[in-house]
Amino acid sequence: MAEFTAAFEEMIRNEGGYVFHNVAGDRGGDTYAGVSRRYHPDWEGWVFVDSQDLGNPALTASVSDFYLEQFWDRLRGDHIQDQRIAETLFDFAVNAGTRTAVRLAQKILEATPDGILGPVTIDLLNQYPANDFLYRYAMAKVARYAEIVNGDSSQSKFLLGWINRTLKGVA
Repeated sequence: MAEFTAAFEEMIRNEGGYVFHNVAGDRGGDTYAGVSRRYHPDWEGWVFVDSQDLGNPALTASVSDFYLEQFWDRLRGDHIQDQRIAETLFDFAVNAGTRTAVRLAQKILEATPDGILGPVTIDLLNQYPANDFLYRYAMAKVARYAEIVNGDSSQSKFLLGWINRTLKGVA
C-alpha cells in the first residue's frame, strides 16, 4: 500500500517547500507550504505564519497534518497499491482539488466521474497497469491545464510550471 510520508515529501518540494508566497494572479492568494489562505482561511498554521514564527515545529506538524487530513485521507491513499499512482493523485489533488483529481482518474479508469474515490474506483485503480495510468493521467492533467489557460489567459504564466510538475511525476 502507498505511504503518506513519501508522497508528502515529493508534493512539498513541488509546492516550493516551507515558504510563504504571494504571487500576482495566483488564485490561491497568500500561501504557505502550498496551503492557500483563500481556500483554507481557518488553517491553524496561519497563527504561526502571521506572527513570523516560521521555525516553530508546531507549524511544520500543522502542514503535514493538513495535507494528511485534507488530501491523503480523502483520496484514501493508504488503499492505493502503487506508490507512484498515489503520489500523482495526491500531488494533483493538492494543485487542482481532490474532486478534480479523482474525476480525471475516473475518466481514465472508465468509471463514473463523480469525484469520489470509493471502493469501486480504488479497485479499478489498483487493477490498472501503473505505467499506463501514469502516462494517461499526465496527458489528462496537461489537457486540464490548457483548458484553464484557454478560459483565462491570465493563468498562462503558470502553464509551464504546471506542465513541468506533471511531467516530473511521470519520469
